[in-house]
Amino acid sequence: MTRLRLFGASALLVLGLTGCEGLKRALTAHTDVVARVGSQELTVQRLTELLGDSEVPLRPDAIRSIAQLWVNYQLVALAAAEGDTLGTIEDADAGMWAALAQLKFREVQEVIGKDWGTVDSTVFEQKYNEGVLLGAQHILIAKQPEGVSPEKNAALKAEAERIAKTITAATFADVVKRRSDDPGSKERAGSYGVFPRGQMVPEFDAGILSVKPGEITGVVESQFGFHIIRRHTFAEIKDQFGPAYASIAAQAAESTYFATMDSTAQVKVKPSAAKLVKAIAEDPDGFRTDKTVIATSKPVTMTAARVAQWMAAFPPQSRVRAQVAQAPDSVIPTFVENLMRNELVLRVADSLKITLDTAEVNQVRGAFFSGVKGVMEALRVTPAQLADSATDEGARVTLASARVDAFLAQVIRNEVQYVEVPEQLASVLRGRFDHRVTPAGLDRVLAEATKRRAVADSARAANMPPSAVPMGPPTEAPAPTAPVQQP
Repeated sequence: MTRLRLFGASALLVLGLTGCEGLKRALTAHTDVVARVGSQELTVQRLTELLGDSEVPLRPDAIRSIAQLWVNYQLVALAAAEGDTLGTIEDADAGMWAALAQLKFREVQEVIGKDWGTVDSTVFEQKYNEGVLLGAQHILIAKQPEGVSPEKNAALKAEAERIAKTITAATFADVVKRRSDDPGSKERAGSYGVFPRGQMVPEFDAGILSVKPGEITGVVESQFGFHIIRRHTFAEIKDQFGPAYASIAAQAAESTYFATMDSTAQVKVKPSAAKLVKAIAEDPDGFRTDKTVIATSKPVTMTAARVAQWMAAFPPQSRVRAQVAQAPDSVIPTFVENLMRNELVLRVADSLKITLDTAEVNQVRGAFFSGVKGVMEALRVTPAQLADSATDEGARVTLASARVDAFLAQVIRNEVQYVEVPEQLASVLRGRFDHRVTPAGLDRVLAEATKRRAVADSARAANMPPSAVPMGPPTEAPAPTAPVQQP
């Protein structure tokens, strides 16, 4: 914080040499520009016109997204104009770092977890009888919705009790076919096979554990209705038990390994992390170079820039950023701890000297190169396309910038299909070329575009032709009627 204040003071002293009027002009110009890439600028006036005349929601997040899209398009255009197709291995590895990290995670898992699923089959029956895993078949007599018919539910419960008194292991499957209301298990004689505790509602688990293998419960009531449960014998489910038990043993070993790793690393999240992490979720690019420490550990420090890098790597459809931005502050430390665990696993990969499969790495790199080519072609700014119309680099920069600017306008007007610049490509370009989005400019666009749209809406309303159907005098609204219940 001290360093930032000193920088601000120094800047004001330098500007002061030009006089107060010069400072005023500089600050005013700052708010007239929404975004900048190299020598290209997106002005407040230009974006106001585009958004004010469109159907894009006039919200801060939507306007920021459009400005960042302009930046990404201009970055692609600038690279293409300079003949840079990001065709080196270094470019691909920088852009696809998250995909390569995922490959490393898998390799680490295979090395450290090779024995996690090894179990002693001689204890399987004992573990099953102890309830480590559950196995059951059941009959469900479904309840009526709460409050609809208490009398009906009482009658259904009485029916379930009558069945429970007479049913046997020999007749269980037949009664399932005739009476169970559970479509998920009915075709399997009511069986759910083997499953871990907690997968079903608590009442169901408790019902199973109240009897020995092979026995049948009385009526077990849950939110779904009235259950009659028969606990499987081990002989009935032994073929399913081995793989299921090995799976939970592996999960337990994995949890123990990572808990020990976290404890040894002494991960500590800063108390102030929540506010900063949420701000990063809103705008990862704004923190791309921010060295503020968010969490520490013995092997590695987590900065805001690194959190931003991880945050941007999540695919949009995962909605991780939106979830983080809206999450309670209390859950943010856990999110940061998970990111720190990723860093620790990458350190483990280095210590194990993990070597990735060449074919898989080449596939990842190939996807990056194809993505670059596809975006440039879609925006009509490949070096070849620009060379057809512009002979020198300056002319190519101007042409490429104009093309992507026009394309963005068409996107905003819903005239062309949106072209996404993948984060893997955008991150490399942002590290290569100077760019900026100005918060003050975004604020001005929101205010100006809102005014412009309001004027346009008023004009449209004023120009609407009068209705051909004369309006009668206002009448009282009819009294609401009960909805007709369908049989």
